Amino acid sequence: MNKNTVIGFILIFVIFFGFTWYQSSQYKKQVEYQAQQDSIARAEQAYADSVWRAEHPEDTLSAALSSAPDRQVRQRIYRDSLLDVAHEDSSSYVTLANDKVEIVFNTKGAQPYSVLIKDYKTYDSTDLYLIKPGMSQYGITIYAGENISTKDFVFSVAESTDSTLVMRLPFSGGGYIEQKYTLEQGSYMMKNYLSFVGMGDVIPRNVSMFDIDWNVVIPRLEKGYRNEMQYSKLDYCYPGEKKPEQLGRGGRSDEERVDSKVNWFAFQQQFFSAIMRAGEDFSSAAFGIKFFEEDDPERNLMVCYADMRSEFDLSAGGDVTIPYEFYFGPNHYRTLKSYDQHYERIIPLGGSVIGLISRWVIIPVFNFLGRFIENFGIIILLLTVLIKLVVSPLTMKSYISSAKMSVLKPEMDKLNEKYPRQEDALKKQQAMMNLYRRAGVSPMGGCLPMLLQLPILYAMFRFFPASIELRQQPFLWADDLSAYDSILNLPFNIPLYGDHVSLFALLMALSMFIYSKMTSSQMSSDPSMAGMKFMSVWLMPIMMLFICNNLSSGLSYYYLLSNLITMLQTWFVKRYVVKPEKIHALLAATEGKPMPKSKWQQRLEEAQKMQQQMAKEQARRRR
Repeated sequence: MNKNTVIGFILIFVIFFGFTWYQSSQYKKQVEYQAQQDSIARAEQAYADSVWRAEHPEDTLSAALSSAPDRQVRQRIYRDSLLDVAHEDSSSYVTLANDKVEIVFNTKGAQPYSVLIKDYKTYDSTDLYLIKPGMSQYGITIYAGENISTKDFVFSVAESTDSTLVMRLPFSGGGYIEQKYTLEQGSYMMKNYLSFVGMGDVIPRNVSMFDIDWNVVIPRLEKGYRNEMQYSKLDYCYPGEKKPEQLGRGGRSDEERVDSKVNWFAFQQQFFSAIMRAGEDFSSAAFGIKFFEEDDPERNLMVCYADMRSEFDLSAGGDVTIPYEFYFGPNHYRTLKSYDQHYERIIPLGGSVIGLISRWVIIPVFNFLGRFIENFGIIILLLTVLIKLVVSPLTMKSYISSAKMSVLKPEMDKLNEKYPRQEDALKKQQAMMNLYRRAGVSPMGGCLPMLLQLPILYAMFRFFPASIELRQQPFLWADDLSAYDSILNLPFNIPLYGDHVSLFALLMALSMFIYSKMTSSQMSSDPSMAGMKFMSVWLMPIMMLFICNNLSSGLSYYYLLSNLITMLQTWFVKRYVVKPEKIHALLAATEGKPMPKSKWQQRLEEAQKMQQQMAKEQARRRR
């Protein structure tokens, strides 16, 4: 046998071995994929059957009665005899509770049946069920010699104490699936350990994944449907990320499939959440959220679902435990932050800049004042005053500039009369700028206070409706600062406004109107300014009235206080700081004298000249 023949045989052997190995690996992948698809199909069919049984209770009962006399001849559903027994067994309920939360479990599926939050009440003062009895479906779907979903089987209770609950589903092969739940005192967090014990001979070695599906109906818990829906959503977070992704924000029904790893997700109502986290991450997931209509007879808010896939490895033996954790509790910033998993990011406090203001300024000050003062209306008042004092070194200069503009209004009107034609717009603008320079006025000074306060105003806009501290806190005529206040319920609904009259929103809009009238008096009488005057005096207050009528009364109350303090500051500056006689004396002293121009003024005049030149050129071409 020559050298080439030997090499040929070796190559043939290598190719044959490689092909055999490749075919074997592809077959294993195909079997694993088919097992998972069969598992999903089985879960979907089981869910459809349960829906049919719920809709046809009389047929289900008749079938049960007809088969009762002769159970021995009943056709088996599962190949595993113990699964058949567990499928037909009667379920029971077991409670796990501490001083914060009470969780009732159904032994059928070893799943949460209801969740009661003890420290809080609903708006109508009834017990606050984050999950009402029977409004949750949670199950594990896996291929264990046959497709099974744990929702179809009754688990046996192996251990039940004040803090621990262990339930098991045995198999005739000797192993069992175990669900262990632990709940410590003083915590809203429940630990969960899913174990496959002695299942090495039951679950095929090529099966390395199982599915978890959780469907929950969240009820309405707050006063205003629109506000509650606006701030409820579904969140999920990737491993290593701080900011979660969002679904359903603003009351939009939505769904999304995620083909990468997910660390945790949250079914988030405005002030309470059900959060699930995988200690070893979910390998993929699919999420969905749908909102009920306001007139839903069961007063449900939304239905959320999460279909997750988890990986596990039985190759080293027949036992494996996968850790999970559930949070059932309030969206309280410090509480969520204490778990160090970025759960607090589900609270809608705004983006990067706005969120920083909320997290590092508003929340710490709010919590500090809350240590000494119980009345949250007083806390909001003090918070508003503190914010105004902090920004006053910057805003006072702007208020002074605005007051000077008011003194200059007669001179500005004279210039409007002197240059009435559109062709003289550049000359009028140059004369106006010269007037400002002579009086020491910054033409942009009046806009600066609003620009400086916009981030803070928007941060408050995000903070108040999401702050659980304000929930059900009364102040004056408002019975809940986190919801709208109402002094009059209308017998009809006004589009975009609502079916009630919020006094805080009305007073806020009135204060905004009065302040706009004060500031508009300093505007020029130039006809081109009429649109701006109308917007600031009429349009903006009316828009804010419609927007805030259904929002948090605490937010409207803050805006009202902010407007009143601003009006007080403006009056003080005009009355005691800016002296009209001094400004007139300064104008007389600089009459006819050239005034130095700033670089900004020079660039502005150059731009105006170029604009005027282009306008003349266009007019010449039209001729």
